[in-house]
Formats: sequence, C-alpha cells, structure tokens
Amino acid sequence: MKQYTGMYIIRPNATEEQVKAANEAIATIFTQDGGQVLEVAEWGIKELAYEINDFSKGYYVKFVVNATNEAVAEYDRICNIREDVIRHIIVRD
Repeated sequence: MKQYTGMYIIRPNATEEQVKAANEAIATIFTQDGGQVLEVAEWGIKELAYEINDFSKGYYVKFVVNATNEAVAEYDRICNIREDVIRHIIVRD
C-alpha cells in the first residue's frame, strides 16, 4: 500500500447531513480494501478560483490515506459518478 493525499469539493448547497454522508462514503472506499484513512481535514466552504457547474463556492475536504491502486481507481470512478462532488484529485506522496 502507498500513501496518497487527495481532495474533493462538494457543491456548496449540500446540507450538513449530505456532506457527512459523502465523507463517510468516500472513507469507506479506502477502508473496505484494508487501507486506512490517516487524516481528514474539512476546510469548509471556500471561494473557487473559477466557476464549476455554475457554483462559485465549494465545500473543500482534504485527506491522507494508505490505499491500494484498486481503491484509488474506485475513488476516481465514484467521484465522477456522484452528483454532489464537483471536483476531485488524488496524488501519491
């Protein structure tokens, strides 16, 4: 397993329960394959550098995980499908 740092931006009109559900769902992606979530930092709502899907703000979440390549691929796949995630990235440390 390798260590990765990632970030995703949730649409700003999501409720607190929706944000919590998204965070839990994304953490589950990494823990179900034996990986571990080392750190999660919720930065809250911040201004975007440019509009994304007509949103000028977004709810930022940064995380650090130990994960397999399959879990990283699943993270990309799930974030592309989820309507509440407007941007995401993950890089190997």
